Amino acid sequence: MATGTRELTFLLAQPERRLLRAIAAGLPRWATSDRLTLLGVLGAVATGAAYALTAFDARWLWAASGALALNWFGDSLDGTLARVRHTERPRYGYYLDHLVDAFSTAVVGVGIGLSPFVELEVALLLVVAYLALSINVYLETAVFGVFRLAYGRIGPTEARIALIVLNTLLLVSATQGGGTTQAVGLSNAVFLVLVGAMGVTLVARFIGNLQHLARLEPLERP
Repeated sequence: MATGTRELTFLLAQPERRLLRAIAAGLPRWATSDRLTLLGVLGAVATGAAYALTAFDARWLWAASGALALNWFGDSLDGTLARVRHTERPRYGYYLDHLVDAFSTAVVGVGIGLSPFVELEVALLLVVAYLALSINVYLETAVFGVFRLAYGRIGPTEARIALIVLNTLLLVSATQGGGTTQAVGLSNAVFLVLVGAMGVTLVARFIGNLQHLARLEPLERP
């Protein structure tokens, strides 16, 4: 099975699905899934660039939040549009989604690491953890035939919203609070907690998958 059965369990899955379907139904014919995918990539590149530019002015965090919204629009709407128009890209679209997701994660992560708010090593560690979770989603789909976009109730949409909230907190801290030093401590602490949570989640999912496979295909004893 190339794409697998889709299971959307993250917190905002249903309201997001209704919103995206309503938007997709009103898009002009020149707006295609491939063009929306490209828009999502451009949003990710703009996000990374905006984060890097915060080294000169913290107000670029507003631009980073806006670019994250643009990334969400393109990345989430491309598949919805294909389904609404019954022009799904079941094989190359699934491959493209994973490739674009990996690229976007790397670009945004590097941009965050180049900002004055997060240490580069911490940002890259978060990128590695996120990509490990993404690879696990791909492997689970290939093995079990079920595409689970989220881990529990947390998915890409919630991750983007969390980044936008963090951007706002960092900007307030840098401009009105204790300055950049306090903001760096806040963001590094948040990112390290996220890395730890991702690591625990990946290990737990890995063990659960092995146990499930062992029940499906028990080892033959000599």
